[in-house]
Amino acid sequence: MASPETNKTQENASMPFGWALFCLAFLLISMVCSVIWLNIPVHINLLTSIAVTLLVSWLNNGHDWKSLEDAIDYGGKICIQPTIIMMLIDALIASWIACGTVPMIIYWGLKLINPSAFLVTACLLTAITAISIGSSWSAAGTVGVALIGIGAGLGVNPAMTAGAIISGAYLGDKMSPMSDTTNLAPAVAEADLFDHIKSMMYTTVPAFVISLAVYTVLGMKFTASGVDSETVTATMNAITEHFVMNPLLLLPPVVVIIMAVLKCPSIPTLLVSTLTAVALAMVFQGQSLSSIATILDSGFSIETGYADFDLLMSRGGLQSMLWTAALGILGMLYGAIMEKTGLLTAFLEKLKPLVRSTGGLVTTVVFSSIILLAATASQTLAIVVGGRMYISEFKKKDLLPQTLSRTLEDSGTIVSPLIPWSLCGAYMAGTLGVPVLSFVPYAFFCWLCPIIAIVYAFSGKFFWKTGERPSIRTYRPLTSEEEARLSKHQASAKA
Repeated sequence: MASPETNKTQENASMPFGWALFCLAFLLISMVCSVIWLNIPVHINLLTSIAVTLLVSWLNNGHDWKSLEDAIDYGGKICIQPTIIMMLIDALIASWIACGTVPMIIYWGLKLINPSAFLVTACLLTAITAISIGSSWSAAGTVGVALIGIGAGLGVNPAMTAGAIISGAYLGDKMSPMSDTTNLAPAVAEADLFDHIKSMMYTTVPAFVISLAVYTVLGMKFTASGVDSETVTATMNAITEHFVMNPLLLLPPVVVIIMAVLKCPSIPTLLVSTLTAVALAMVFQGQSLSSIATILDSGFSIETGYADFDLLMSRGGLQSMLWTAALGILGMLYGAIMEKTGLLTAFLEKLKPLVRSTGGLVTTVVFSSIILLAATASQTLAIVVGGRMYISEFKKKDLLPQTLSRTLEDSGTIVSPLIPWSLCGAYMAGTLGVPVLSFVPYAFFCWLCPIIAIVYAFSGKFFWKTGERPSIRTYRPLTSEEEARLSKHQASAKA
């Protein structure tokens, strides 16, 4: 068995660039071919990519199986909490439907929302929710599910609805001080949290305003006269016939917002909201303890005689998230192997000659983050590895730290739902019931942010050097809490 010193040496050993490029190219090309032409399940494709990467690592620089096992264990540890959160959110969705929260939101949405304003409303409502609770996943899994139902009733293209929901959800995830990534990015870049949020306004506001304008234009073709009144009536009748309506059914989302404001962790927040919904389902909808337990496990299902409504309501449950969870686990394992064996570092090092100008530096960070997202399936790894890789270049150019942290969010956070096999992409597709490749063209906010970031960098707009904005703090030492959060990643990022 290899000694700890040997494992550490192996972990930090540099890998040949050609092999790193081969591993990344194999993943990306095989994924694209599988998704678009070959119809091979992405899980099998990821397993094959993991096998190829393990073989390459074993054949180069003396990586023995123990060091590769350590990399797999590392990937397993970092994917446990996101997997638990994904499964809890699907249990939450099932409980919110069973207790009548989601049906009641759909009912009043169909009653009050003008079809032409629906896409704008969906984007804004999801953004407000995500900012309030600091989670794009929770916003899409709760309010987003209800909006998918409203959109279906109003005859709106589900891909457009999903795009508007994801745009709003990731605005909130990016701008909320309670979001994990909003705290992680400035920690990686050694910036102040609120300086970071202020800096993000320069890319976020234009991207969001443009997105809302486009949703307004797209929504003009959906008018009240064009709505299938029979569909709306059938949906509303199905809700009133099978669910008791009561204002107390809004307690589950209120619980989430209150606990988020109090900065409670995600898992307890989801559990408390789910238990609240369980109690309401038993009191108002007549669910028994055994039936609601089955719903939490297998999802809610109903037979009203109206097939479209039954399909819309039959979702959620721990079991329904297993496909997505398995994909996320495999993606994170692949990323962990790439990171720990030095393959990612070998690839990113070759990009450093492109960083001579500010425009080149920002463009390199954006594309590096996107490559990291595609290679690791994790926005956390994209932010941490990409940020620590290029922080020295930002310091050499005397750029304020929030310019780096903002760029990491404009790419590492915002683009994550657009990668079909990433944890975020798989989650959004599974939760909203719309394939990633279908909603990508309509998730305007997610691809406008990195474009605006690159345009600013080449134009010199909103990229400040030390002393140009005296009210903003420069690079600072990391706090002990931030050091603890980065300790898992920092060694490989500096390799």
